[in-house]
Amino acid sequence: MNSHPYTSVWSDLNQVEFSQGFLQAGPYRTRYLHAGDSSKPTLLMLHGITGHAEAYVRNLKAHAEHFNVYAIDFIGHGYSSKPGHPLEIRHYIDQVNHVLDTIGVEKAYFTGESLGGWVTARFAIEHPERVERIVLNTMGGTMANPVVMERLYTLSMEAAKDPSWERVKTRLEWLMADPALVTDDLIRTRQAIFQQPDWLRACEANMALQDPETRRRNMLSDDDLRSIQADALVVWTTKDPSGPVDEGRRIAGLIPNGRLAVIENAGHWPQYEQAGIFNKIHLDFLLGRDEGAGTELTPAHANG
Repeated sequence: MNSHPYTSVWSDLNQVEFSQGFLQAGPYRTRYLHAGDSSKPTLLMLHGITGHAEAYVRNLKAHAEHFNVYAIDFIGHGYSSKPGHPLEIRHYIDQVNHVLDTIGVEKAYFTGESLGGWVTARFAIEHPERVERIVLNTMGGTMANPVVMERLYTLSMEAAKDPSWERVKTRLEWLMADPALVTDDLIRTRQAIFQQPDWLRACEANMALQDPETRRRNMLSDDDLRSIQADALVVWTTKDPSGPVDEGRRIAGLIPNGRLAVIENAGHWPQYEQAGIFNKIHLDFLLGRDEGAGTELTPAHANG
């Protein structure tokens, strides 16, 4: 029984002053949702594998008060360009660099979920001069669990080959601690993306990181994490399907200026599932109102 009030992407955005559009960022046509204005520091929001900018519809308003916010569709995802080759972390980093150049921003704040966290961490390692603070939200790139990789690959490819309501719904339910949060509206939003004529080829390309050998050469080593100079908040959840809270704690411990926030009753999309708590923890960190490196923030802090 669904105990949640019905929501839609539009009900999340109808009080938000935002724009949707496309940037020609170098070779990449990049779709974005934008809120806030250029007098504020820029915050880039980066979604997970087979995801899209709508992952952040519940976060735009709160963050636009303080930031010039762009939630983008990665290449091979959403409505951005679909390159005809397997996508590795360096390709996403190239897109991010082009996006910053195109919007005329030298340095930005970053928040990335899953694949977006993996890209954010690697970007912070390779381009420290372009990075302020970073948030690594249920991030990928530190684990290669064959069971999780196979499940993600199978669910994603099944939905790509047959973007039926049920298959898209099943793929989205993998993200959530409570499957009832997967509304018809969210299913339809993603189904429309999966129904694009070039989606099957695009999905094969963006699934490259689930291939063990490709994943291995893209993974973040402990030394990589130790080399991150930026202040970093690692967000994990008690019901994340990709790995346990201990992994989030381990990552936060390796990053010199790292700290951990654990959000309860959320799976792989805490920014959507527990938006109020996430926005509070997230903004406190980005704006420097948190308690500093080494701190482990808890939902109790977040509710205070």
